[in-house]
Amino acid sequence: MTNIISLFQDPKISTPAERYLLVYMLGVLIIITSLIILFFIVFQKRKNKLLMDKIKQQQAFEEELSQTQLEIQEQTLKNIGQELHDNVGQILSVANMNLSILSTQVSEDIKESFVETKDAVKEGLSELRALSKSLNSDVIANKGLQQSIENEVRRLNKLKLLSTDLEIRGNSDSYKDSKDSIILFRIIQEFISNTVKYSNATKLIIEMNYKSDSLKIVAKDDGKGFDVATAEKGSGLLNMQNRATLINATYDLSSKPGDGVKLELKYLYR
Repeated sequence: MTNIISLFQDPKISTPAERYLLVYMLGVLIIITSLIILFFIVFQKRKNKLLMDKIKQQQAFEEELSQTQLEIQEQTLKNIGQELHDNVGQILSVANMNLSILSTQVSEDIKESFVETKDAVKEGLSELRALSKSLNSDVIANKGLQQSIENEVRRLNKLKLLSTDLEIRGNSDSYKDSKDSIILFRIIQEFISNTVKYSNATKLIIEMNYKSDSLKIVAKDDGKGFDVATAEKGSGLLNMQNRATLINATYDLSSKPGDGVKLELKYLYR
């Protein structure tokens, strides 16, 4: 500012025209500088907006991809469940019916074994139907999340694979079943499957805690556990996490060798 004032006081710039010219040049310089700064700010905002749009598009693409994969998986499970019910179930039904007819014709010395075989086929048919229902998303949607989990617990206890308990807390009326219920059930189903296959557990506990704004589900077993930090992320673990992300549920899987596995899900009502 001192330099600018000194220019006006410079005796060499003696006429008003020269001073006006200097003011004009300074004004032009200020305007050009302001335009450059404004252009830079607008450019940066535009650049940031494009980056944000690109990130949102990528997120939307990933969500759409996850949703498509989920729909394909659900349709595949539904088809398998339908095939089990219609084809394999029909074969076992015919076998059970034939065994019932033949049981009246066999001799007494083998009748007891024959009846046991018939009962085993009947039991297998019952389990097959229960399994086919657990694979069918339409059945799960009709029964609801809690009843679907109750059926799964009953099936595990009936098969005597491990002792399973379901604990219900809070008011279940606060939760309204939706398409998200199928995803929550699939996460629990995947956890149960991993427990049965890998954990060597004898006990599994599932807790459903209904709150006014959210549902918290905790599943834990007493199996051999594993080191979460070093464990290879298989398709089962990734499926659970991806499904939780898809419905914006918080997902926490914790474990350590010898201390079982614990899954915590928190789903906010929509």
